[in-house]
Amino acid sequence: MTWTLESETGRLTDVLLCRPDNYGWIPTNAIAKATLAANAPFDRAALNAEYAEFEAALDQAGVRRHYLTPEDHLSYQVYTRDSSQTSPGGPVLTMLAMPQRRGEYASVLSFFDNVMWRMATRGTVEGGDIHLIRPGLAAIGTSGGRTDPAGAEQYAGWLRGLGWEVMVVPFDDHFLHLDVIFSMAAPGLALACTEALPDTFLTWCRDHQIRLIEVGYREAMADMACNVLALGADSVISPRHSVRTNGALRAEGLTILDPELRLFARGGGSAHCMSMPLARDKD
Repeated sequence: MTWTLESETGRLTDVLLCRPDNYGWIPTNAIAKATLAANAPFDRAALNAEYAEFEAALDQAGVRRHYLTPEDHLSYQVYTRDSSQTSPGGPVLTMLAMPQRRGEYASVLSFFDNVMWRMATRGTVEGGDIHLIRPGLAAIGTSGGRTDPAGAEQYAGWLRGLGWEVMVVPFDDHFLHLDVIFSMAAPGLALACTEALPDTFLTWCRDHQIRLIEVGYREAMADMACNVLALGADSVISPRHSVRTNGALRAEGLTILDPELRLFARGGGSAHCMSMPLARDKD
């Protein structure tokens, strides 16, 4: 089957996951480094319970779950958003920056039966930086840490070749991926840590009628409050601990499915990072 995708907000029908059988915090981002420095307790049973809640939320939304095969030496394989991307043209194999994650490509190729629309070959580009805002409009973050300018421009070029408008968004690599500080929640509505985003991008959002719900620095980094998964049909998966942000989303008329995801957030990822949409209905 050829998977294609044109937005982050159409009703989600199919998603690519990876069970956290081998998950553990590794010091590859500022959030995980802070967690490890604080000697935070890691509870495997609690982690598995959190993941089961996440799966249950997807089931509640009627989403079909598909899985990569976990490998014992790939601790962050659960964050499936990064290692591949479904695009308007089909699946794309990204280029992961960190040596600890590069082996994830093998299970991705196996899942897609080696049939990819494109494969990244310039610089690095990771899926957490790629946002298909709506059909024909995309933003790609580049911090130089995970997605660099060469990788961002190669991916942007593929979309532009399909007639899309794409903005490449520079930000500080302290924030890991763009989806730590910006994610779509519903058509025309996004969560954004505006203090971490360039004014040019904020203006671009306003010019394209994208309203922003403000998320503070601590909420974005400690709680991963921007890192939500839009399900379409006015529903969002957002972690239970993001109490203020969830209230703001509910005030917009959205239904919030709120699994406990604290242990995953402490490793630098949440609902958006843990899911790679394969197919959505059109907005």
